[in-house]
Amino acid sequence: MSRRTAAALLLTRGEGPDRAVYLVERSPELRFFGGYWALPGGTVDAAELVAAGDERTALENCAARELFEETGLLRHRLPAARTGGDFLRTQREALLATERAEANAAPPAPSPWPSLIGGAEPPPPLRALCRIETPPFAPVRYDTVFFHVPLEQCTIGTGGHRPEVWPGELRQGRFWLPQQALASWRNGDVMLVPPLVILLEHLSRHADFEAFASDIARTADAYAHGQLHVVRFSPGVVLAPLCTPTLPPASTTNCYIVGHERLWVVDPGSPDPTEQQRLLTLLGELTRNGATLEGILVTHHHQDHVGGVVALSQARNLPVRGHPLTLARLAPGFRAGAALDDGMRVPLGRSPDGQANWELLAVHTPGHDRGHLCFRESRYGAMLVGDMLSTISTIIIDPPEGHLATYLQSLEKLATHPMTTLYPAHGPAMRDGQRLVRQYIRHRRQRETSLQQALAQGGGTIDELLPKVYWDADERLHKYARRSLLAGLQKLQEEGAAVEADGRWAAKG
Repeated sequence: MSRRTAAALLLTRGEGPDRAVYLVERSPELRFFGGYWALPGGTVDAAELVAAGDERTALENCAARELFEETGLLRHRLPAARTGGDFLRTQREALLATERAEANAAPPAPSPWPSLIGGAEPPPPLRALCRIETPPFAPVRYDTVFFHVPLEQCTIGTGGHRPEVWPGELRQGRFWLPQQALASWRNGDVMLVPPLVILLEHLSRHADFEAFASDIARTADAYAHGQLHVVRFSPGVVLAPLCTPTLPPASTTNCYIVGHERLWVVDPGSPDPTEQQRLLTLLGELTRNGATLEGILVTHHHQDHVGGVVALSQARNLPVRGHPLTLARLAPGFRAGAALDDGMRVPLGRSPDGQANWELLAVHTPGHDRGHLCFRESRYGAMLVGDMLSTISTIIIDPPEGHLATYLQSLEKLATHPMTTLYPAHGPAMRDGQRLVRQYIRHRRQRETSLQQALAQGGGTIDELLPKVYWDADERLHKYARRSLLAGLQKLQEEGAAVEADGRWAAKG
Protein backbone atom coordinates (compact mmCIF):
# COMPACT_ATOMS: atom_id res chain seq x y z
CA MET A 1 0.00 0.00 0.00
CA SER A 2 1.34 3.41 -0.95
CA ARG A 3 0.34 6.95 -0.04
CA ARG A 4 0.29 10.04 -2.21
CA THR A 5 -0.21 13.61 -1.09
CA ALA A 6 -2.68 15.54 -3.21
CA ALA A 7 -4.43 18.90 -3.53
CA ALA A 8 -8.07 19.28 -4.56
CA LEU A 9 -9.68 22.61 -5.48
CA LEU A 10 -13.15 23.65 -4.39
CA LEU A 11 -13.60 26.34 -7.04
CA THR A 12 -16.77 28.28 -6.24
CA ARG A 13 -18.83 31.02 -7.84
CA GLY A 14 -21.53 33.09 -6.13
CA GLU A 15 -22.69 33.33 -2.53
CA GLY A 16 -25.25 31.82 -0.17
CA PRO A 17 -27.82 29.49 -1.77
CA ASP A 18 -26.55 30.51 -5.22
CA ARG A 19 -23.01 29.30 -4.54
CA ALA A 20 -21.97 26.85 -7.28
CA VAL A 21 -19.01 24.47 -7.43
CA TYR A 22 -16.91 23.75 -10.51
CA LEU A 23 -16.67 20.03 -11.25
CA VAL A 24 -14.74 18.22 -13.97
CA GLU A 25 -15.63 14.95 -15.67
CA ARG A 26 -12.71 12.53 -15.92
CA SER A 27 -12.16 10.61 -19.16
CA PRO A 28 -13.73 7.11 -19.07
CA GLU A 29 -10.42 5.68 -20.27
CA LEU A 30 -8.60 6.73 -17.09
CA ARG A 31 -7.75 3.86 -14.76
CA PHE A 32 -8.37 5.94 -11.65
CA PHE A 33 -12.02 7.05 -11.40
CA GLY A 34 -12.52 7.11 -15.16
CA GLY A 35 -15.93 8.54 -16.04
CA TYR A 36 -16.51 10.13 -12.62
CA TRP A 37 -17.02 13.81 -11.84
CA ALA A 38 -14.52 15.25 -9.39
CA LEU A 39 -12.91 18.46 -8.18
CA PRO A 40 -9.90 19.77 -10.12
CA GLY A 41 -6.63 18.74 -8.51
CA GLY A 42 -3.67 16.41 -8.56
CA THR A 43 -0.79 14.87 -6.65
CA VAL A 44 2.35 16.51 -5.32
CA ASP A 45 5.40 15.04 -7.01
CA ALA A 46 8.73 14.49 -5.26
CA ALA A 47 10.51 17.27 -7.16
CA GLU A 48 7.77 19.72 -6.18
CA LEU A 49 8.18 18.80 -2.53
CA VAL A 50 11.97 19.18 -2.64
CA ALA A 51 11.77 22.52 -4.43
CA ALA A 52 9.20 23.87 -1.98
CA GLY A 53 11.07 22.82 1.12
CA ASP A 54 7.93 22.08 3.15
CA GLU A 55 4.68 20.26 2.55
CA ARG A 56 2.31 23.23 2.86
CA THR A 57 4.20 25.25 0.25
CA ALA A 58 4.37 22.19 -2.03
CA LEU A 59 0.60 21.69 -1.70
CA GLU A 60 -0.09 25.36 -2.53
CA ASN A 61 2.23 25.16 -5.54
CA CYS A 62 0.55 21.95 -6.68
CA ALA A 63 -2.89 23.53 -6.28
CA ALA A 64 -1.90 26.57 -8.35
CA ARG A 65 -0.36 24.40 -11.09
CA GLU A 66 -3.35 22.04 -11.24
CA LEU A 67 -5.76 24.99 -11.33
CA PHE A 68 -4.04 26.27 -14.46
CA GLU A 69 -3.54 22.84 -16.01
CA GLU A 70 -7.13 21.62 -15.55
CA THR A 71 -9.18 24.83 -15.76
CA GLY A 72 -6.82 27.34 -17.44
CA LEU A 73 -7.19 29.77 -14.51
CA LEU A 74 -4.40 31.58 -12.67
CA ARG A 75 -4.31 33.26 -9.28
CA HIS A 76 -0.89 34.85 -9.91
CA ARG A 77 -0.72 38.39 -11.27
CA LEU A 78 1.48 38.08 -14.33
CA PRO A 79 3.39 40.92 -16.00
CA ALA A 80 1.36 42.45 -18.83
CA ALA A 81 3.61 40.85 -21.45
CA ARG A 82 2.54 37.39 -20.27
CA THR A 83 -1.22 37.83 -20.10
CA GLY A 84 -2.10 37.35 -23.76
CA GLY A 85 -4.43 34.48 -24.57
CA ASP A 86 -2.10 32.92 -27.14
CA PHE A 87 0.81 32.98 -24.69
CA LEU A 88 -1.22 31.36 -21.91
CA ARG A 89 -2.56 28.71 -24.26
CA THR A 90 0.94 27.82 -25.43
CA GLN A 91 2.14 27.55 -21.84
CA ARG A 92 -0.81 25.42 -20.82
CA GLU A 93 -0.32 23.05 -23.76
CA ALA A 94 3.35 22.68 -22.85
CA LEU A 95 2.41 21.94 -19.25
CA LEU A 96 -0.11 19.30 -20.32
CA ALA A 97 2.46 17.74 -22.65
CA THR A 98 4.89 17.49 -19.74
CA GLU A 99 2.26 15.78 -17.60
CA ARG A 100 1.42 13.31 -20.39
CA ALA A 101 5.09 12.44 -20.85
CA GLU A 102 5.52 11.77 -17.13
CA ALA A 103 2.38 9.62 -17.07
CA ASN A 104 3.76 7.55 -19.97
CA ALA A 105 7.22 7.30 -18.35
CA ALA A 106 8.72 9.20 -21.31
CA PRO A 107 11.51 11.74 -20.86
CA PRO A 108 9.60 14.99 -20.31
CA ALA A 109 10.67 18.42 -21.43
CA PRO A 110 11.30 20.93 -18.64
CA SER A 111 8.03 22.12 -17.14
CA PRO A 112 7.04 25.63 -18.24
CA TRP A 113 5.35 26.28 -14.90
CA PRO A 114 8.31 27.87 -13.04
CA SER A 115 9.04 30.26 -15.90
CA LEU A 116 5.34 31.10 -16.33
CA ILE A 117 4.92 32.30 -12.75
CA GLY A 118 8.49 33.57 -12.32
CA GLY A 119 8.45 37.25 -11.37
CA ALA A 120 4.67 37.23 -10.90
CA GLU A 121 3.06 38.82 -7.90
CA PRO A 122 2.32 35.90 -5.57
CA PRO A 123 -1.35 35.23 -4.85
CA PRO A 124 -2.83 35.32 -1.34
CA PRO A 125 -2.53 32.00 0.52
CA LEU A 126 -5.20 29.45 -0.21
CA ARG A 127 -7.64 28.49 2.51
CA ALA A 128 -7.33 24.81 3.44
CA LEU A 129 -10.79 23.52 4.33
CA CYS A 130 -9.95 20.00 5.44
CA ARG A 131 -7.69 17.01 4.89
CA ILE A 132 -9.06 13.55 4.12
CA GLU A 133 -7.13 10.35 3.48
CA THR A 134 -8.52 7.43 1.48
CA PRO A 135 -9.60 4.64 3.86
CA PRO A 136 -7.47 1.47 3.77
CA PHE A 137 -9.46 -0.45 1.15
CA ALA A 138 -7.32 0.69 -1.79
CA PRO A 139 -3.70 -0.15 -2.73
CA VAL A 140 -3.03 3.58 -3.22
CA ARG A 141 -4.27 5.97 -0.54
CA TYR A 142 -4.58 9.68 -1.34
CA ASP A 143 -3.92 12.10 1.50
CA THR A 144 -5.79 15.08 0.08
CA VAL A 145 -5.96 18.68 1.25
CA PHE A 146 -9.08 20.46 -0.02
CA PHE A 147 -8.48 24.15 -0.79
CA HIS A 148 -11.13 26.79 -1.38
CA VAL A 149 -10.65 28.86 -4.53
CA PRO A 150 -13.27 31.63 -5.00
CA LEU A 151 -13.54 32.41 -8.70
CA GLU A 152 -13.10 36.13 -7.98
CA GLN A 153 -9.57 35.39 -6.71
CA CYS A 154 -8.57 34.14 -10.17
CA THR A 155 -6.92 36.88 -12.20
CA ILE A 156 -6.94 35.52 -15.75
CA GLY A 157 -7.00 32.29 -17.72
CA THR A 158 -6.99 30.73 -21.17
CA GLY A 159 -10.74 31.31 -21.21
CA GLY A 160 -10.54 34.79 -19.77
CA HIS A 161 -12.12 34.75 -16.32
CA ARG A 162 -14.00 31.52 -16.98
CA PRO A 163 -12.68 28.00 -16.27
CA GLU A 164 -12.04 26.08 -19.47
CA VAL A 165 -11.47 22.32 -19.69
CA TRP A 166 -9.45 20.99 -22.62
CA PRO A 167 -10.30 17.45 -23.76
CA GLY A 168 -7.76 14.83 -22.73
CA GLU A 169 -7.69 13.42 -19.22
CA LEU A 170 -10.81 15.51 -18.63
CA ARG A 171 -13.89 15.55 -20.85
CA GLN A 172 -15.73 18.63 -19.64
CA GLY A 173 -16.30 20.94 -16.71
CA ARG A 174 -19.19 23.00 -15.41
CA PHE A 175 -20.53 24.81 -12.36
CA TRP A 176 -23.12 22.90 -10.33
CA LEU A 177 -25.26 23.89 -7.38
CA PRO A 178 -24.43 21.24 -4.74
CA GLN A 179 -28.01 20.03 -4.47
CA GLN A 180 -28.30 19.75 -8.28
CA ALA A 181 -25.15 17.64 -8.54
CA LEU A 182 -26.38 15.37 -5.75
CA ALA A 183 -29.82 15.04 -7.36
CA SER A 184 -28.24 14.04 -10.68
CA TRP A 185 -26.10 11.50 -8.81
CA ARG A 186 -29.11 10.05 -6.97
CA ASN A 187 -30.97 9.82 -10.28
CA GLY A 188 -28.11 7.75 -11.69
CA ASP A 189 -27.27 10.35 -14.34
CA VAL A 190 -23.69 11.06 -13.19
CA MET A 191 -21.00 9.38 -11.09
CA LEU A 192 -19.29 11.38 -8.33
CA VAL A 193 -16.05 10.41 -6.58
CA PRO A 194 -16.76 9.47 -2.92
CA PRO A 195 -15.04 12.43 -1.18
CA LEU A 196 -16.91 14.82 -3.48
CA VAL A 197 -20.22 13.33 -2.32
CA ILE A 198 -19.20 14.06 1.27
CA LEU A 199 -18.28 17.69 0.47
CA LEU A 200 -21.41 18.32 -1.59
CA GLU A 201 -23.67 16.91 1.13
CA HIS A 202 -22.07 19.25 3.65
CA LEU A 203 -22.31 22.21 1.25
CA SER A 204 -25.96 21.52 0.49
CA ARG A 205 -26.78 21.78 4.20
CA HIS A 206 -25.28 25.25 4.65
CA ALA A 207 -26.00 28.46 2.76
CA ASP A 208 -23.40 30.10 5.00
CA PHE A 209 -19.91 29.12 3.85
CA GLU A 210 -18.36 29.51 7.30
CA ALA A 211 -20.86 27.06 8.74
CA PHE A 212 -19.96 24.62 5.95
CA ALA A 213 -16.23 25.10 6.57
CA SER A 214 -16.65 24.35 10.29
CA ASP A 215 -18.84 21.34 9.57
CA ILE A 216 -16.51 19.71 7.01
CA ALA A 217 -13.49 20.38 9.22
CA ARG A 218 -15.19 18.55 12.12
CA THR A 219 -16.07 15.62 9.87
CA ALA A 220 -12.53 15.36 8.50
CA ASP A 221 -11.12 15.53 12.02
CA ALA A 222 -13.42 12.68 13.10
CA TYR A 223 -12.18 10.62 10.13
CA ALA A 224 -8.59 11.36 11.12
CA HIS A 225 -9.32 10.03 14.60
CA GLY A 226 -10.75 6.71 13.41
CA GLN A 227 -14.39 7.32 12.53
CA LEU A 228 -15.46 5.39 9.45
CA HIS A 229 -15.94 7.52 6.34
CA VAL A 230 -19.31 7.59 4.62
CA VAL A 231 -17.86 6.22 1.36
CA ARG A 232 -20.35 5.96 -1.52
CA PHE A 233 -19.26 5.00 -5.02
CA SER A 234 -22.95 4.92 -6.04
CA PRO A 235 -26.18 5.95 -4.26
CA GLY A 236 -27.50 3.67 -1.56
CA VAL A 237 -24.31 1.71 -0.84
CA VAL A 238 -21.85 2.72 1.90
CA LEU A 239 -18.46 0.98 1.90
CA ALA A 240 -16.97 0.50 5.37
CA PRO A 241 -13.56 -1.26 5.39
CA LEU A 242 -12.97 -3.07 8.68
CA CYS A 243 -9.73 -4.63 9.88
CA THR A 244 -10.13 -8.42 9.70
CA PRO A 245 -7.99 -11.59 9.80
CA THR A 246 -8.00 -11.80 6.02
CA LEU A 247 -5.44 -12.95 3.47
CA PRO A 248 -2.76 -10.70 1.94
CA PRO A 249 -2.51 -8.40 0.12
CA ALA A 250 -5.74 -7.27 1.79
CA SER A 251 -5.77 -6.13 5.41
CA THR A 252 -9.45 -5.19 5.56
CA THR A 253 -12.78 -6.62 4.46
CA ASN A 254 -15.42 -4.30 3.06
CA CYS A 255 -18.59 -4.26 5.10
CA TYR A 256 -21.45 -2.66 3.15
CA ILE A 257 -24.55 -0.82 4.36
CA VAL A 258 -27.17 -0.98 1.61
CA GLY A 259 -30.37 1.01 1.55
CA HIS A 260 -31.75 4.48 2.14
CA GLU A 261 -34.87 4.18 4.30
CA ARG A 262 -34.29 0.53 5.22
CA LEU A 263 -30.68 -0.49 5.80
CA TRP A 264 -29.08 -3.93 5.54
CA VAL A 265 -25.54 -4.56 6.79
CA VAL A 266 -23.63 -6.92 4.50
CA ASP A 267 -20.64 -8.89 5.89
CA PRO A 268 -19.79 -7.26 9.24
CA GLY A 269 -16.58 -9.29 9.28
CA SER A 270 -14.40 -7.95 12.06
CA PRO A 271 -14.11 -9.89 15.34
CA ASP A 272 -12.31 -6.89 16.89
CA PRO A 273 -14.52 -5.03 19.43
CA THR A 274 -12.91 -1.71 18.46
CA GLU A 275 -13.80 -2.24 14.80
CA GLN A 276 -17.28 -3.38 15.78
CA GLN A 277 -17.78 -0.14 17.72
CA ARG A 278 -16.63 1.89 14.70
CA LEU A 279 -19.32 0.16 12.66
CA LEU A 280 -21.97 0.82 15.33
CA THR A 281 -21.02 4.51 15.32
CA LEU A 282 -21.39 4.64 11.53
CA LEU A 283 -24.78 2.91 11.73
CA GLY A 284 -25.85 5.46 14.30
CA GLU A 285 -24.91 8.24 11.92
CA LEU A 286 -26.78 6.63 9.00
CA THR A 287 -29.97 6.15 11.06
CA ARG A 288 -29.93 9.59 12.67
CA ASN A 289 -32.48 10.99 10.20
CA GLY A 290 -35.04 8.19 10.45
CA ALA A 291 -33.62 5.28 8.45
CA THR A 292 -34.13 1.91 10.11
CA LEU A 293 -31.78 -1.05 10.47
CA GLU A 294 -33.48 -4.11 8.97
CA GLY A 295 -30.89 -6.84 9.42
CA ILE A 296 -27.62 -8.46 8.41
CA LEU A 297 -26.81 -10.22 5.14
CA VAL A 298 -23.81 -12.53 4.71
CA THR A 299 -22.19 -13.49 1.41
CA HIS A 300 -20.51 -16.63 2.83
CA HIS A 301 -19.16 -18.14 6.04
CA HIS A 302 -15.44 -17.22 5.94
CA GLN A 303 -14.32 -15.60 9.17
CA ASP A 304 -13.22 -12.29 7.65
CA HIS A 305 -16.84 -11.84 6.48
CA VAL A 306 -18.79 -13.03 9.52
CA GLY A 307 -16.48 -12.34 12.48
CA GLY A 308 -18.73 -9.53 13.75
CA VAL A 309 -22.12 -11.03 12.91
CA VAL A 310 -23.02 -12.27 16.40
CA ALA A 311 -21.90 -9.05 18.08
CA LEU A 312 -23.90 -6.83 15.72
CA SER A 313 -26.96 -9.08 15.77
CA GLN A 314 -27.00 -8.95 19.57
CA ALA A 315 -26.19 -5.23 19.83
CA ARG A 316 -29.07 -4.18 17.56
CA ASN A 317 -31.31 -7.29 17.75
CA LEU A 318 -30.94 -7.81 14.01
CA PRO A 319 -31.90 -10.94 12.07
CA VAL A 320 -29.17 -12.59 10.00
CA ARG A 321 -29.94 -13.83 6.49
CA GLY A 322 -27.80 -15.81 4.09
CA HIS A 323 -27.63 -19.08 2.19
CA PRO A 324 -28.70 -22.12 4.28
CA LEU A 325 -25.19 -23.59 4.00
CA THR A 326 -23.77 -20.35 5.42
CA LEU A 327 -26.25 -19.90 8.25
CA ALA A 328 -25.62 -23.48 9.39
CA ARG A 329 -21.90 -22.72 9.80
CA LEU A 330 -22.11 -19.46 11.76
CA ALA A 331 -21.13 -19.31 15.41
CA PRO A 332 -24.18 -19.50 17.71
CA GLY A 333 -25.68 -16.50 19.41
CA PHE A 334 -27.19 -14.56 16.50
CA ARG A 335 -30.85 -13.96 15.74
CA ALA A 336 -31.66 -16.16 12.76
CA GLY A 337 -33.65 -14.72 9.88
CA ALA A 338 -35.11 -16.41 6.81
CA ALA A 339 -32.57 -18.18 4.62
CA LEU A 340 -31.83 -16.89 1.13
CA ASP A 341 -31.23 -18.77 -2.08
CA ASP A 342 -30.79 -17.98 -5.74
CA GLY A 343 -33.36 -15.54 -7.12
CA MET A 344 -34.82 -14.47 -3.77
CA ARG A 345 -35.29 -10.77 -3.09
CA VAL A 346 -34.70 -8.52 -0.09
CA PRO A 347 -36.88 -5.36 0.00
CA LEU A 348 -35.12 -2.02 0.53
CA GLY A 349 -38.07 0.39 0.46
CA ARG A 350 -37.60 3.57 -1.54
CA SER A 351 -34.36 4.30 -3.36
CA PRO A 352 -32.36 7.51 -2.74
CA ASP A 353 -34.20 9.21 -5.62
CA GLY A 354 -37.61 8.19 -4.25
CA GLN A 355 -38.46 5.21 -6.47
CA ALA A 356 -40.54 2.47 -4.85
CA ASN A 357 -39.98 -1.29 -4.82
CA TRP A 358 -36.22 -1.06 -4.54
CA GLU A 359 -34.70 -4.43 -3.66
CA LEU A 360 -31.68 -6.70 -3.55
CA LEU A 361 -31.55 -9.84 -5.69
CA ALA A 362 -29.65 -12.81 -4.22
CA VAL A 363 -27.48 -14.64 -6.77
CA HIS A 364 -26.06 -18.01 -5.68
CA THR A 365 -22.43 -18.19 -6.83
CA PRO A 366 -20.67 -21.26 -5.39
CA GLY A 367 -17.09 -22.18 -6.24
CA HIS A 368 -15.08 -20.10 -3.80
CA ASP A 369 -17.48 -21.26 -1.09
CA ARG A 370 -20.49 -23.57 -1.48
CA GLY A 371 -22.95 -21.12 0.07
CA HIS A 372 -21.62 -17.95 -1.56
CA LEU A 373 -24.19 -15.29 -2.49
CA CYS A 374 -23.83 -12.07 -4.46
CA PHE A 375 -26.40 -9.27 -4.19
CA ARG A 376 -27.57 -7.01 -7.03
CA GLU A 377 -29.53 -3.86 -6.17
CA SER A 378 -32.34 -3.10 -8.59
CA ARG A 379 -32.29 0.71 -8.98
CA TYR A 380 -28.71 1.45 -10.05
CA GLY A 381 -27.49 -2.03 -11.00
CA ALA A 382 -24.69 -2.22 -8.42
CA MET A 383 -23.48 -5.73 -7.58
CA LEU A 384 -21.99 -6.78 -4.23
CA VAL A 385 -19.78 -9.73 -5.16
CA GLY A 386 -18.21 -10.81 -1.86
CA ASP A 387 -15.20 -13.01 -2.60
CA MET A 388 -16.15 -13.86 -6.17
CA LEU A 389 -13.89 -11.07 -7.44
CA SER A 390 -11.40 -8.62 -6.00
CA THR A 391 -10.04 -5.35 -7.37
CA ILE A 392 -6.63 -5.82 -5.71
CA SER A 393 -5.83 -9.51 -6.31
CA THR A 394 -7.11 -12.79 -7.71
CA ILE A 395 -9.43 -15.09 -5.77
CA ILE A 396 -8.11 -18.24 -4.08
CA ILE A 397 -9.96 -21.45 -4.89
CA ASP A 398 -9.13 -23.76 -1.99
CA PRO A 399 -10.24 -27.40 -2.31
CA PRO A 400 -12.30 -29.16 -1.15
CA GLU A 401 -14.56 -26.18 -0.30
CA GLY A 402 -13.33 -24.36 -3.38
CA HIS A 403 -14.11 -25.97 -6.72
CA LEU A 404 -12.70 -24.36 -9.85
CA ALA A 405 -15.20 -25.67 -12.42
CA THR A 406 -18.06 -24.49 -10.23
CA TYR A 407 -16.37 -21.12 -9.66
CA LEU A 408 -16.00 -20.60 -13.41
CA GLN A 409 -19.67 -21.47 -13.90
CA SER A 410 -20.54 -18.87 -11.28
CA LEU A 411 -18.43 -16.25 -13.06
CA GLU A 412 -20.27 -17.04 -16.29
CA LYS A 413 -23.53 -16.68 -14.37
CA LEU A 414 -22.49 -13.24 -13.11
CA ALA A 415 -21.65 -12.28 -16.67
CA THR A 416 -25.35 -12.66 -17.55
CA HIS A 417 -26.43 -10.12 -14.93
CA PRO A 418 -26.34 -6.47 -16.04
CA MET A 419 -24.31 -4.48 -13.53
CA THR A 420 -22.82 -1.04 -13.15
CA THR A 421 -20.63 -0.57 -10.08
CA LEU A 422 -19.03 -3.75 -8.76
CA TYR A 423 -18.44 -3.85 -5.00
CA PRO A 424 -15.86 -6.47 -3.91
CA ALA A 425 -15.05 -7.62 -0.40
CA HIS A 426 -11.45 -6.54 -0.91
CA GLY A 427 -10.38 -3.43 -2.79
CA PRO A 428 -12.19 -0.35 -4.07
CA ALA A 429 -15.41 -0.45 -6.04
CA MET A 430 -15.15 -0.51 -9.83
CA ARG A 431 -17.49 0.97 -12.41
CA ASP A 432 -18.44 -1.31 -15.34
CA GLY A 433 -18.35 -4.45 -13.23
CA GLN A 434 -18.95 -6.64 -16.28
CA ARG A 435 -15.50 -5.69 -17.54
CA LEU A 436 -13.87 -7.13 -14.41
CA VAL A 437 -15.97 -10.30 -14.66
CA ARG A 438 -14.76 -10.80 -18.23
CA GLN A 439 -11.17 -10.12 -17.15
CA TYR A 440 -11.44 -12.78 -14.45
CA ILE A 441 -12.83 -15.35 -16.87
CA ARG A 442 -10.07 -14.56 -19.36
CA HIS A 443 -7.40 -14.72 -16.64
CA ARG A 444 -8.58 -18.13 -15.45
CA ARG A 445 -8.55 -19.47 -18.99
CA GLN A 446 -5.02 -18.18 -19.53
CA ARG A 447 -3.89 -19.78 -16.26
CA GLU A 448 -5.43 -23.10 -17.32
CA THR A 449 -3.65 -22.92 -20.67
CA SER A 450 -0.34 -22.43 -18.85
CA LEU A 451 -1.10 -25.44 -16.67
CA GLN A 452 -1.95 -27.62 -19.67
CA GLN A 453 1.31 -26.61 -21.34
CA ALA A 454 3.29 -27.46 -18.20
CA LEU A 455 1.61 -30.87 -18.01
CA ALA A 456 2.26 -31.51 -21.71
CA GLN A 457 5.95 -30.75 -21.18
CA GLY A 458 6.37 -33.51 -18.60
CA GLY A 459 4.26 -32.35 -15.65
CA GLY A 460 5.57 -32.81 -12.10
CA THR A 461 4.65 -32.25 -8.50
CA ILE A 462 2.70 -29.21 -7.38
CA ASP A 463 5.94 -27.62 -6.16
CA GLU A 464 7.57 -28.24 -9.54
CA LEU A 465 4.57 -26.93 -11.49
CA LEU A 466 4.06 -23.84 -9.33
CA PRO A 467 6.83 -21.62 -10.80
CA LYS A 468 5.79 -22.58 -14.33
CA VAL A 469 2.11 -21.81 -13.89
CA TYR A 470 2.22 -19.07 -11.22
CA TRP A 471 5.46 -17.49 -12.40
CA ASP A 472 4.04 -14.03 -11.72
CA ALA A 473 2.91 -14.68 -8.13
CA ASP A 474 4.66 -13.08 -5.17
CA GLU A 475 6.68 -15.76 -3.35
CA ARG A 476 5.01 -14.70 -0.10
CA LEU A 477 1.70 -15.86 -1.57
CA HIS A 478 2.92 -19.21 -2.92
CA LYS A 479 1.19 -21.20 -0.16
CA TYR A 480 -2.13 -19.81 -1.40
CA ALA A 481 -1.19 -20.23 -5.06
CA ARG A 482 -0.55 -23.93 -4.34
CA ARG A 483 -4.18 -24.34 -3.33
CA SER A 484 -5.45 -22.70 -6.50
CA LEU A 485 -3.02 -24.80 -8.55
CA LEU A 486 -4.43 -27.94 -6.93
CA ALA A 487 -7.93 -26.75 -7.82
CA GLY A 488 -6.83 -26.34 -11.45
CA LEU A 489 -5.30 -29.81 -11.54
CA GLN A 490 -8.42 -31.36 -10.04
CA LYS A 491 -10.57 -29.63 -12.66
CA LEU A 492 -8.45 -31.11 -15.48
CA GLN A 493 -8.57 -34.50 -13.74
CA GLU A 494 -12.37 -34.34 -13.56
CA GLU A 495 -12.44 -33.54 -17.28
CA GLY A 496 -10.14 -36.44 -18.13
CA ALA A 497 -7.26 -34.20 -19.17
CA ALA A 498 -4.86 -34.86 -16.26
CA VAL A 499 -3.77 -37.78 -14.15
CA GLU A 500 -2.03 -38.00 -10.77
CA ALA A 501 0.20 -40.76 -9.40
CA ASP A 502 2.26 -40.59 -6.20
CA GLY A 503 1.97 -36.80 -6.07
CA ARG A 504 3.07 -36.26 -9.68
CA TRP A 505 0.72 -34.80 -12.23
CA ALA A 506 0.83 -35.37 -16.00
CA ALA A 507 -1.34 -34.84 -19.06
CA LYS A 508 -3.63 -37.75 -19.82
CA GLY A 509 -3.82 -38.90 -23.36
